[in-house]
Amino acid sequence: MKRIVYSGLALAVLFAACKSSEKKEEVKKEDILAVNIDSSINPADDFFEYVNGGWIKTHPIPNEETQWGIAHLVQNELYDRLRIINEDAAKKNAKTGADQQIGDFWSTAMDTATIEQKGIEPLREELNKINALQNTQEVMAQAAHMHTYGVGVFYGEGVSQDAKNSDAMAYYMSQGGIGLPNRDYYFNTDERTAKIRAAYPQYIASVFKLMGVDSTQANAKAAAIIAMETKLAQSSRKLEDLRDPYANYNKMAISQLGKLSPNIAWPTYLEQMGVKGVDSVIIGQPEFYKQLDKVVFTENLQTLKDYMAFHLVRTYATYLSKPFVDANFNFYSKLIRGAQAQRPRWKRVLDSEEQAMGEALGQLFAKEYFNETAKKRYEDMVENVRTAYRARIEKLDWMTDSTKKKALQKLSTISKKVGYPDKWKDFGSLKIDRSSYAQNMMRSNEWWNTYYMNKLGKPVDRNEWEMTPQTYNAYYNPSNNEIVLPAGIFTVPGYRDEQLDDALVYGYAAASTIGHEITHGFDDEGRQFDDKGNLKNWWSAKDEEEFKKRAEVLVKQFNNMMPVDTQRINGRATLGENLADLGGILIGLDAFKQTEAFKKNEKISGFTPLQRFFMGYSLGWMHQMRKEELASRLLTDVHSPAKFRVNGPLPNVPEFYEAFNVKPGNKMYLADSLRVRLW
Repeated sequence: MKRIVYSGLALAVLFAACKSSEKKEEVKKEDILAVNIDSSINPADDFFEYVNGGWIKTHPIPNEETQWGIAHLVQNELYDRLRIINEDAAKKNAKTGADQQIGDFWSTAMDTATIEQKGIEPLREELNKINALQNTQEVMAQAAHMHTYGVGVFYGEGVSQDAKNSDAMAYYMSQGGIGLPNRDYYFNTDERTAKIRAAYPQYIASVFKLMGVDSTQANAKAAAIIAMETKLAQSSRKLEDLRDPYANYNKMAISQLGKLSPNIAWPTYLEQMGVKGVDSVIIGQPEFYKQLDKVVFTENLQTLKDYMAFHLVRTYATYLSKPFVDANFNFYSKLIRGAQAQRPRWKRVLDSEEQAMGEALGQLFAKEYFNETAKKRYEDMVENVRTAYRARIEKLDWMTDSTKKKALQKLSTISKKVGYPDKWKDFGSLKIDRSSYAQNMMRSNEWWNTYYMNKLGKPVDRNEWEMTPQTYNAYYNPSNNEIVLPAGIFTVPGYRDEQLDDALVYGYAAASTIGHEITHGFDDEGRQFDDKGNLKNWWSAKDEEEFKKRAEVLVKQFNNMMPVDTQRINGRATLGENLADLGGILIGLDAFKQTEAFKKNEKISGFTPLQRFFMGYSLGWMHQMRKEELASRLLTDVHSPAKFRVNGPLPNVPEFYEAFNVKPGNKMYLADSLRVRLW
């Protein structure tokens, strides 16, 4: 979930001096919903462009960005605040504590002279280890070591709650190990994807040339790596197939992993990565691990070593000298995603710091920018939305009473986390110094690996947050049956929370965030988890069949949408998010109908509360993308593009027709028989 506004309003509250009394009075701010409208567009034909078109026309995507919208305006406000925090910490030259870590991280990452001088040297020790490998057993041992500092060679893995036993932490093993965004990039035949695939070996070769390998050898190494990765991609599942929680849950005893990969000594390598306190693991895609075994033990040893060296450098390229940074940018950001220029270094450094120790910064952010009044407003809003959803479920005519009872139980037990955590992570053991930007990032990755591995065999901490307070996003965690709503997601840049009317906020927050996340508990994937957070079928066969039939209507609607060139939205892969968008609008609107603002029906800027609700929802998706980024997202993202998260679900909402006089013949009109009727 993400959001946005426009530059003219990204200002602090303005005051004017009254000469007669010397009092300061607040200047009335423009109505954010009125000022961005493109009045040349009929809202019944393209509601997204009607609400957001004025802003989009006057705010082209900056060269250094692949997309631009409300989330970036929020982020820019955060960047300015966080930069001050970092610069102040650097000046203190503290020897211990958060100021030392933040100050040293910032100073080292901004010291381009030293970074340029060192070149690839920060990775030299690890490259030497790879170069010294003598056999495949040593290769897999080194691969396990590389996973501890964030280089995911050969496979994917990590620690999370056991999907079928939410009180226990489990170790998951999944497909991975490829350098292109996902498996489809190795096989799709459309012109755009084929162009990227053709450029990939050139990028690999350029990395080896920067490492001192001659051109002929570099090209040969690149070709061999591509061939090997293609074999891994052949046994990798498609995006939509990864959304089936049962098909991607295959628990095995660690001692039995040899049945999948007879040549790989998994117990030894898992122990090396820090896996302890468990005797079993959950395999996402067993067929991938069978193929991995064959690939590793039939591939040329030098190719395996080259593959590992390339992925080490690729992973850490952005923390090295300019030639490595530029090569990485030109392929992954410019070619694949369409960026025209690199973002300012200080912003890139703040992004890295967020990854390394974002919650340390989050404490400072939450204290200053999200007060108790705002926290209570959104906590109350969660309960209003929950009440609205309860009423909808109770009235469903297609769901049997037994399933309905379990759905209501699950809804009542969804826990909410709003704003910021009550307990903060302790980064005291993370070593950050001024020796090397890349090594600071390597140590932070090792810290996080240890942090998660230490969860194995211990009780689940259900109070933990997986996002920082300053994040412009939110999530539903099915294993905890919880919604997590960081302070950043409620931000409208340039405005204090109390300056926003209820109609706008219920569309912007109650529908597109709170209602959206709650609905995830009942989408195509989330509905398969019970009220305790366990993967367990609590639906009757009749209700499950009815749910799928009604959800299929939404799949077909989105399959027909073509955002760029001949590429369509994958309605199956995006179903969960599309269901959450539609459900969020419906229950957010029901909650808004209970407010005094709706009942009074007073217009603001000429718009009724009902109209402003839908406009507030659309404001949350004020966003545009370059064609390259859009094309990439259509292959890799389970979210539909922003415009279609507005124009896609709204034709299924009866009140939208009433609010904007949508009639047959309008592009937003959908015949009654073709609309989704689920919640």
